[in-house]
Amino acid sequence: MSLSRRGFLAASALTVGAAPAVSAEPASRRRMTGAEVLAAEGYRRLRGRKVGVLTNPTGVLGDLTHLVDDMVARGAKPVAAFGPEHGFRGTAQAGGSEGDYTDPRTGIPVYDAYNVTADSLAAMYRKAGVDTVLFDIANVGARFYTYTWTMYLAMRAAVSSGASFVVLDRPNPIGGQAFGPQLDPAYATLVGLKPVVQQPGMTVGELARMFDAEFLPADTGGKRLSSLEVVPARGWRREDLFEGQWIPPSPNMPTLDTALLYPGTCLFEGTLLSEGRGTTRPFETIGAPGIDWRWAEQLNALRLPGVSFRECYFVPTFNKFANQTCGGVQVHLVDRGRVDAIRTAVAMIVTAKRLYPKVFGWRADNWVDKLSGADRLRRMVDGGAGVDEVVGAWQRELAAFRRDRTQYLLYR
Repeated sequence: MSLSRRGFLAASALTVGAAPAVSAEPASRRRMTGAEVLAAEGYRRLRGRKVGVLTNPTGVLGDLTHLVDDMVARGAKPVAAFGPEHGFRGTAQAGGSEGDYTDPRTGIPVYDAYNVTADSLAAMYRKAGVDTVLFDIANVGARFYTYTWTMYLAMRAAVSSGASFVVLDRPNPIGGQAFGPQLDPAYATLVGLKPVVQQPGMTVGELARMFDAEFLPADTGGKRLSSLEVVPARGWRREDLFEGQWIPPSPNMPTLDTALLYPGTCLFEGTLLSEGRGTTRPFETIGAPGIDWRWAEQLNALRLPGVSFRECYFVPTFNKFANQTCGGVQVHLVDRGRVDAIRTAVAMIVTAKRLYPKVFGWRADNWVDKLSGADRLRRMVDGGAGVDEVVGAWQRELAAFRRDRTQYLLYR
């Protein structure tokens, strides 16, 4: 990416390509998501449009009514809905979706938008008669969370079909700071299609602006969206963490603490250790048979910022080591504002490999390379590199990403 620097941008509604006005929200104004802003306007900016909504159970208003249900009740019925991983109504587990069906509550046709190509999505738009795609999903701020890339593919499909694209922005629940390595395009998959860092610290609206300017032209013969509109959230600042009623954006993301650790501890998916799926605290509880109290002791001795480790034992009900007793740690957040999830996970991996060489290992498919965006992390750990050396290896590219992203930021 080679981007020029601009200032931070803030506005009540923005169309990319126009010169957005910069405005300061009064401190007393109630916080609102982009969906709430749209609903408060009575959906008037959608009048006359044939709208398809790409959303999931997190697409709710302040009273927890789902956006699509509210649109139908207020006479702004979409012509279609599109469900990402886990589905429109959220009934599917990791790696699954709900398929195509008619939503029994609203009568709206629902199309399966998970693990499909941009061309197939464009065909769905045409079949449903969609001329405007509305995106409203709460992301959790990690590059490998698939909703980010479902949005990108949906944007590519909109370019192909000529549809407008509207993003109803929501605050990034884990804040606006960027951390971690940048993806090498040679390792592009649905858990990372483009060269952004592992924790980009951007909202979906900000990412959409970057995607439209930086990545879409290379994938669409030089074209950008005919219209990209971001309806920003109001009252959010970059340093703010999530406030309000947490709705799990996926079955294994039950709490804000899970989301804060996920950009790091999801790396354990690429190891032979359990990342805690099948427990009530996935991505917070990590371990395997053969791990004991020494891991927690040594991790606590590192005094990593914002976290503490408790020796624990657990029996996953599914996924790795189902119905087997595992030893390991539960990661507790003692200062949410100081957590560096990726550094924490690197420390856990380096320590586990040193303490338990017969237990620790990588998945045979090198899934950790896809999660981390290259083979560097795996090779450095295998080569005996320490935590500072591993984390230091990506600081230059991280600094460049932090600098380059500024022209796409919407919040101060």
